[in-house]
Amino acid sequence: MRRLSRKKALSLVRELDAFPKVSESYVETSASGGTGLTFHLSLIAFSAMALLAILEFFVYRDTWMKYEYSVDKDFSSKLRINIDITVAMKCQHVGADILDLAETMITSSGLQYEPAIFELTPQQRLWQRTLLLIQNRLREEHALQEVLYKTLLKGGPTALPPREDASMEPLNACRIHGHVYVNKVAGNLHITVGKPIHHPQGHAHIAAFVSHETYNFSHRIDHLSFGEEIPGVINPLDGTEKITYSNNQMFQYFITVVPTRLNTHKISADTHQFSVTERERVINHAAGSHGVSGIFVKYDMSALMVTVSEQHMPLWQFLVRLCGIIGGIFSTTGMLHGLVGFCFDVICCRFKVGVYRPRGDMQLQHQMNNVNHQAPLLPDNVPQE
Repeated sequence: MRRLSRKKALSLVRELDAFPKVSESYVETSASGGTGLTFHLSLIAFSAMALLAILEFFVYRDTWMKYEYSVDKDFSSKLRINIDITVAMKCQHVGADILDLAETMITSSGLQYEPAIFELTPQQRLWQRTLLLIQNRLREEHALQEVLYKTLLKGGPTALPPREDASMEPLNACRIHGHVYVNKVAGNLHITVGKPIHHPQGHAHIAAFVSHETYNFSHRIDHLSFGEEIPGVINPLDGTEKITYSNNQMFQYFITVVPTRLNTHKISADTHQFSVTERERVINHAAGSHGVSGIFVKYDMSALMVTVSEQHMPLWQFLVRLCGIIGGIFSTTGMLHGLVGFCFDVICCRFKVGVYRPRGDMQLQHQMNNVNHQAPLLPDNVPQE
């Protein structure tokens, strides 16, 4: 039974033929036959079909990001700013506030001042190096941003991990973190010496009681984003660390905020992207470098809104492409088969071989084959032993 089933399976496979038959007038029967060649060519064709169909299925399962641009017509809503910055100064010596173009000052009512240690632990330093490595790759390979949009790093946390144990080091820094809501106009985030106060002529920081020797605006930006905070999204300034040895250092960040509507299979949110340009200099009034020591984040709003949506190939398009692959392979192999047959006919006609051999030679060859295949006859009078 097993042999019969194997013979049936083998016969079915051998009957599998993806090529048209050659006319009987061009066929000459041989001892081996042409089944083996046709079988192998058909097997190659169907293997190519299967491979391309599998690859096309993976393309069908994949998604891509589509970017659409429109004018942002929402000017009445508030803009949320998420801040987590550590400054190498004590909390009683530093203050943060935001002043926009409408002369509306938002004090640190939404921000918290937490004494901290500026130096990172080995685990935190490893986290920061990994984050900076991702930032560098994002600047070189912009296509990685689509990967982050689609996977969102699987929702992995992007905040600085806490310290493993309580340290006996002095709390020589101040962590300013929290979020504030501002008008959707250009503004400036100040982090400088002294607590901010508001008066009719503008705003000021009380810095008269802070010694100049304590000025140190070395800082680390663990997180800075605009809009709804989405876990897993990496912003351009996350992980940035600036170290200075001058008491009169000014750090400036010029930011352009672009409203972004994100629609993926995992999340749908209204957030903001931004690009940043950095600048730092030493304040020296004698040399003409005027200003105030501190950290200044100047942001401006873009008039365009970007809608990022995750797209997927529809089923009908996948079926059409699949039919195109199968039909294309059938047509291509058919043309190649016909071309090989044509070349074979030209060669046979040129050298007078095969079916193009002269008829007299063919009859003589046929008679000789019949004579060679006849069995010898024994005479009747041969004595038997």
